[in-house]
Amino acid sequence: MDWQGWFALGLAGTALILMSAGRFAPHLIMMGVLVVLSASGIVSADQALAGFSNSGLITVVAMFVVAAGIHHSGGVDLLVHHLLRNPRTVRSAQARIALPVSLLSGFLNNTPVVATMIPAVHAWSRKIGISPSKLMIPLSYSAILGGTLTLIGTSTNLVVNGQYQQLTGEQGFSIFSITAVGLPVAIIGVAALLLVMPRVLPDRKDQQKFGSMREFTLEVAVSFDGPLVGKTVGEAGLRELERLYLVEIERDGSVVTAVPSEERLRGGDRLVFAGDTQAISDLLRINGIVPSVHEDEPSLSKDRAERRLVEAALSPQSDVLGSTIRDARFRDRYGAVVLAVARGGERVSGNLGNIRLKPGDVLLLEARPAFVSRQRYNKDFLLINDLETETPRHDRAWLSWGILLVLVGLAACGTLSMLNAALLGAAAMILSGCCSVGQAQKSVDVPVILTIAASFAMGAALEQTGAAGFVAEGILGFSQGNVLLTILLVYLVVSVLTEVITNNAAAVLVIPIVLSMTTSMGVAAEPFVIAVMMAASASFATPLGYQTNMMVFGPGGYRFSDFVRVGLPMNLFIGAVTVVVIALVYDINPGL
Repeated sequence: MDWQGWFALGLAGTALILMSAGRFAPHLIMMGVLVVLSASGIVSADQALAGFSNSGLITVVAMFVVAAGIHHSGGVDLLVHHLLRNPRTVRSAQARIALPVSLLSGFLNNTPVVATMIPAVHAWSRKIGISPSKLMIPLSYSAILGGTLTLIGTSTNLVVNGQYQQLTGEQGFSIFSITAVGLPVAIIGVAALLLVMPRVLPDRKDQQKFGSMREFTLEVAVSFDGPLVGKTVGEAGLRELERLYLVEIERDGSVVTAVPSEERLRGGDRLVFAGDTQAISDLLRINGIVPSVHEDEPSLSKDRAERRLVEAALSPQSDVLGSTIRDARFRDRYGAVVLAVARGGERVSGNLGNIRLKPGDVLLLEARPAFVSRQRYNKDFLLINDLETETPRHDRAWLSWGILLVLVGLAACGTLSMLNAALLGAAAMILSGCCSVGQAQKSVDVPVILTIAASFAMGAALEQTGAAGFVAEGILGFSQGNVLLTILLVYLVVSVLTEVITNNAAAVLVIPIVLSMTTSMGVAAEPFVIAVMMAASASFATPLGYQTNMMVFGPGGYRFSDFVRVGLPMNLFIGAVTVVVIALVYDINPGL
């Protein structure tokens, strides 16, 4: 292996470390890797950009649009209303979630499935008297297991198939190629989930994480004849108070939200602050500030057209992670104000401005109504409460399901390729009105697409420079040529990488190594590629390992340790089951 191989290997290692650290978004890291590889001449311009035209990637984009059609037509709502109903036990409730969600996730991207189900399951849990902490992890795990049922179940499967086609020139996998392995694994996984989860999941009562509005807000008024009348908020010194944020101003029956520093104060204005409510005495020491005369009727308890209260969880890709609330400048960045923060199912007390934000933190935000439509598809947030601003087109719900079934049927019968079937399905969703063009555009997860496309350049570099073959020889030496042990090692490597970086990046980086191994061993690549698909999807051990885990982290009131305690055994169990099933399906003799 020459210097280019060592350079490519070092670059891949650096990318893994940077993604594991979580300081930079995965798509930025992988795009940086693409630039370095192209500029250094290790890969040509065509190779560097090949990922952007890969059929697997384009299929992923199309399937995002298909999922948007099901979502915005109210297709998932049909399942919710017909299947949830009134279970009598926790296990029965989990089964009513797990079975339809796993099946649905086999044909749709599981992220929008879980996003749609979270508010419905949360409201349902209150109705049936079962804690959300008993239901949210089963929701996420069922979606993950369901993604292994078909080639279109997750974006990872499609991407791996696309890279496999690109590197080998083979036709690739059909829509149900993975089903022979994925179906028994999903059945066993869901059965284990329903057997064990009712006992091991925490039972945290669904408390209102933020309590009543009065617990974290306080109101004062501007004196009619005081010195603050006519001054701007900034001039009055109300913008940079140590322990308080000015949330809104109520004036003559209307509300000024996300108050700008240039807003001029008037006599009688009611000022609503959030933060350390013990600071009320300090606030009243300001000349011109007097107690509110309407303390019995808190401003935030009223419904206002100018305001929206939003509960939103921070995603692992958020730009504000690691920053304090004050430094994050929510008002300037998002046009919203943080009223309170919940972590691990409980409100974080203390000085609001000094709270350092972490992935999965649930924020109570006060914002203008447009915030919801602007931020619903922003990857800084995973909006978790029922915030639909557009009424689903329920009259097209059955039509959207029909389009999906036709899509799957055409691909399964070989009438159309997976790519063409997905493109046809996406076009049909838009033309039939199941989703609008705007909704289709917003449904495409651009950071995921960029991560996948740029990862292909890294994969090509590892393959072309001989770095993939070098690593493959090391793994083969350790496994001593035992096919089953090699598959197990591949599964473990991908599983560990998936917990620390994105599943798509992990899969794309490992595929060139796997193909080099199978070539050296003289065996079929298919069982190894299936193992990569399964391992990249089966991420249970941490909330950071898979986006659906992070989405349920806040609504379920979980702590990080809950996922480790429940998910790590699940990872090991599903890994063992997968390798055994692959051995049975492909008739691999453990002794050879």
